[in-house]
Amino acid sequence: MSKKKEVWDPLPREEVVKAVERKGPSRIPLVMAKWWGEGLCEQYGDRLRQFERFPEDVTFMGIPKFDTNAMNLSWESRDTGAYDSNYVIDDWGKLDEFIEKLPDPSRDPYFDELEEQVKRVRQRDLYLMNGWWGLFFETPWAIRGMQNLMVDYYVHPDEIHRLHSALCDLYCKSIHKAAEVLKPDGFWTSDDLGHQTQAMMRPEVFDEFLKPYYLRIGEALRAHGIHWWLHSCGNNTELLPALIDAGVKMFHPVQKHTMDEAAVARVYGDRLGFWSGFDVQHILQEGTPDEVRAEVRHLIDTLDRPDGGMCMAAGNGIVSGTPLENIEAFLHETLVYGKKHRQKYAG
Repeated sequence: MSKKKEVWDPLPREEVVKAVERKGPSRIPLVMAKWWGEGLCEQYGDRLRQFERFPEDVTFMGIPKFDTNAMNLSWESRDTGAYDSNYVIDDWGKLDEFIEKLPDPSRDPYFDELEEQVKRVRQRDLYLMNGWWGLFFETPWAIRGMQNLMVDYYVHPDEIHRLHSALCDLYCKSIHKAAEVLKPDGFWTSDDLGHQTQAMMRPEVFDEFLKPYYLRIGEALRAHGIHWWLHSCGNNTELLPALIDAGVKMFHPVQKHTMDEAAVARVYGDRLGFWSGFDVQHILQEGTPDEVRAEVRHLIDTLDRPDGGMCMAAGNGIVSGTPLENIEAFLHETLVYGKKHRQKYAG
């Protein structure tokens, strides 16, 4: 007879708050650790249900941003070919119309639809996260196309600031409306600001074109006591000081093989929390279960501090070809060792 496997309950909301605010959580929270990526569901199907006994300690709920397909623009976007070469605005002469037709998310009826979902989350005493993908780099590159955007920083700085300002107005309205209606604990968004070796732009370019608007987002969130969780792939090391200044509380993923997690923890660990992303490219796909467990322990030993400041996630979507036993080892070791690690600090 096989031994019945343990079922773990999600952490109460206050325990996740303790992890983010460094008030001594009881264990390391799992936040997007069961991120099923490309091809995984097709490969394993119902076999993935075995991981339902592992908790998701944060509930995610998307909130309105905007949909260019619903803006009734007087031109057609380019939406074929490579993702980074697609665009909405191919001529800055179209910017006025684009800004004029951006929606007001504070009037979106979808917020009313979310109220019942929020009630269920609150009844279960779970930490609630609202947000969307794409902020002031990913969204503008979708609007202008990657190549155009990189040139725009030097050739069309005024237009870039106008676009960013309009987007920031929209984002802040959505944040304020969510705070009023849904009262979330956290806000998540993304901007893939790095590639494998360095940031996508020099820090001075970030400071000129993105940081002013990041600061406004941080101010909007602080006004409501909402934690800021940011996903940014690649090597973000040079940009971390600016992100900290803007108010980012939890940073994901501290990508393996691009950032030095030990150095990042040493230099920034007193000012930044780590939403640590486990390496899905190599260790989770190619390692043994023992190697996976060893890496979990290494990340916790490196990034968790005596008062907290760490959550565990997948580094990105867990893709097909990843052994089920490795996913099991990743989730189980995070819970078991993460609790043991916290007990050590609690005395």
